[in-house]
Amino acid sequence: MEQRVWEAETSCRHRMLYLFPILFLTAGAADLSYSVFEELTPGTYVGNITKDLGIEMRTIHRRNPRVVSEPNSRYFDINAANGALVVHQTMDRESLCGSRSPCSLRFKVTLQNPMEMYRVLVDIVDVNDNTPQFQTKNTTLEVSEAAAPGTTFRLECAQDLDVGVNSLRIYDLGPNYNFVLNVQTKSDGSKYPVLILNKPLDREKQDTFTLVLSAVDGGNPAKSGTTLVHMNVLDVNDNAPVFDHPVIRVSVLENSSPGALVTKINASDSDYGLNAEVSYLFDKYTPEDILKLFSVDSTTGEIHVRGELDRELASVYDITIIARDRGTPAMEGSCNLKVEIMDVNDNTPTIVINSLSNVLKEGVESGTVIAIITVKDEDAGKNGELSVQIPQGLPFKLSPPFEEHYTLMTDGPLDRETVAEYTITVTATDSGSPSRSQKESFVLSLSDVNDNAPLFTQASYTVEIAENNAPNTPILTVSASDPDLGENGSLSFSILDTEVRGSPVSSYVYINAEKGHIYALRPLDHEQMNAFQIHVQVRDSGSPARISNATVHVFVLDQNDHAPAVLYPALPTDGVLQLTLQRSAGMGHLVQRLVCVDGDSGHNAWLFYSLSGHDADFFHVGAHTGELRLARKLTQEDAGLVLSFAVLVQDNGKPAISTTVAVNVTLVEKVADVSSQRRSTTSRKAHGSDVTLYLILSLSCVLVVTFLTSALLVVRWFRHRGQLSCLGYTFFSKHALHKHRHHQDLQLQINMDGPMRYIEVVGDPQDAHKRTLGPCYSTLSSFSDFVFVKSPITGQNTVGMSLSKKLFANSVSKVSTKSPKLYLPLNEWKS
Repeated sequence: MEQRVWEAETSCRHRMLYLFPILFLTAGAADLSYSVFEELTPGTYVGNITKDLGIEMRTIHRRNPRVVSEPNSRYFDINAANGALVVHQTMDRESLCGSRSPCSLRFKVTLQNPMEMYRVLVDIVDVNDNTPQFQTKNTTLEVSEAAAPGTTFRLECAQDLDVGVNSLRIYDLGPNYNFVLNVQTKSDGSKYPVLILNKPLDREKQDTFTLVLSAVDGGNPAKSGTTLVHMNVLDVNDNAPVFDHPVIRVSVLENSSPGALVTKINASDSDYGLNAEVSYLFDKYTPEDILKLFSVDSTTGEIHVRGELDRELASVYDITIIARDRGTPAMEGSCNLKVEIMDVNDNTPTIVINSLSNVLKEGVESGTVIAIITVKDEDAGKNGELSVQIPQGLPFKLSPPFEEHYTLMTDGPLDRETVAEYTITVTATDSGSPSRSQKESFVLSLSDVNDNAPLFTQASYTVEIAENNAPNTPILTVSASDPDLGENGSLSFSILDTEVRGSPVSSYVYINAEKGHIYALRPLDHEQMNAFQIHVQVRDSGSPARISNATVHVFVLDQNDHAPAVLYPALPTDGVLQLTLQRSAGMGHLVQRLVCVDGDSGHNAWLFYSLSGHDADFFHVGAHTGELRLARKLTQEDAGLVLSFAVLVQDNGKPAISTTVAVNVTLVEKVADVSSQRRSTTSRKAHGSDVTLYLILSLSCVLVVTFLTSALLVVRWFRHRGQLSCLGYTFFSKHALHKHRHHQDLQLQINMDGPMRYIEVVGDPQDAHKRTLGPCYSTLSSFSDFVFVKSPITGQNTVGMSLSKKLFANSVSKVSTKSPKLYLPLNEWKS
């Protein structure tokens, strides 16, 4: 008895296909689609490209239709005489597309004059040139005699490389009484034959069956293949292993290394002993390529990667896993393992650049086409999504893509003097993680136009020069460049006519016209002019000439060229300071305070006081305050003595400069003598009073001129940095003392001679013991600024303060014998 199982057939099974040219026209582009049978000989007509595109025959030679060089273009060619598309190489659909349907080849056709590109799609139609094949010619199966009707046995699937109506259509089982054939469907839609036990078996009557399994395709005429199935009837082991899940779906990365675990399956057998011991294996009909890629542990059921996976070759593997017990005969259970290969970014994008020209004139219009770029990536999903870029900053851009094609065009002016030659690197990067990229470069050369002015290497220059320089001292060398060629690039330098302190700048400096060297014509003085500007011009030799300007900022640095000067007390004409001292004065008594200034700046203006001479051991002087105090207790024998010594005032310059003040101190017994001595001293001071007056007036003028510009900076700075109490207001400084007080009756006097030199605080002497003075700071200099705080206490008392560092006096605004002052350097004291 013969039983046939048929699949559904399409009504067009026996239809003959030949050549079907179809033309699709879309807005802005033309797509051509053709169909052709596989295995056609070279030269076979496919379709007329020029006719389908509406091109006249007389223009074929000028339009020069040709197939763009691509992987699929080798199978087709265009007849240059009539524009016909013909087969260039015999095509085997199964080699090109495998089981994929439809099988389509895509390529591009270009026309010239004007340049046009069209997409062409050719469907390769299958012919029935393959016979269904079974992997094995003889298959042996075992069946227990206790097997119940309905027991199934999976049979080998036949393979037919053809597709569509020519593919495998039916399975046929030869006549027998115990078995029937059924066709089942996998999860991917493919069919496989299953042998079903139709009647109970009796091994004693018949222990083997030989069945003929046939596979027939749907071609006309049909082709078929056969295999023999030998069924051996075994004795009772009546429970087969059962898997936990009949269908298992897992995924694995395509870059998984050999040995990586894919999944672990489990099957159980309700039998006992050897009949319940399960081993795992692949189904005997498992294709060889799967056996090369995966392995199964027969004991644990673990599935491991065995070979190298590649999602681009196959994205899903459908594997049948068998669980077999150790009974006699062994019984089997099966499950379907569907392994999905997850894509990883393992393919690098490809770039093909079709350059129209390698030479381009500068100044061409924006949007001029330079090249057509084609990019591809074999990966899927995000890993296959490409972004194409060219380096930023180049006057080029890429047009939006037309499928995988980009157009490279100009995007701005081109200047040969700036860049004579461009190496344009096209980078294609996919969206994988990590991403992969590919770069391709080509060179584009530009022609020349004279359109550039010379440029200085800097828009402005800053240079420092020490004062008291020798004439013709080099200051600075300026340089400029011009990208033009020849005379247009020949440069000369000059100094623009400006004034410095009322004099032409050319009286101070000159420049070498060829080299750009700038020299000082005469010595410079920091105290007269600490900075000035030079405006330099460079001119090329073109016609008309092009010019550029730059500014040179010259800062004159201070040198230690001023000796300290005594401001207080005024010295007599003979230069000897005459002082009197009561013999009863105790040790530490303040004899006199010397106040000196130095015309220099910075460290050169820091002053140090010291004593020398025969009687210097009677006194000591504050190294930084200038306070002359009695160093030991006087005796009766010292009455009437005139003690002579010298006070050395030395600055902090290198080398240091000093001033010596000779001092005579007369020791007297009574106050009357002191008064008489003071009148004598006052008479001697009268000669120098005029000089002192002029000096105080000069300092006052400096205060008025500089106060308006400096006060604003000081106030703004104190608002942000700290706290200082004066005139009833509070100024803030983060360096100020933690504790402070402010009084409505305090007065603030600021002397500004360039950078802030000192601050004088005056108050009521009656409240001196209640006050805490805070430090004041200048924002203009960290080296030469000082604070001078005037004590509100009369007589010989001073404000109580503790000094944390060495203190240096710099300058003073007032000299008063009634209200002594304490001179403190800025940033280096606390109260």
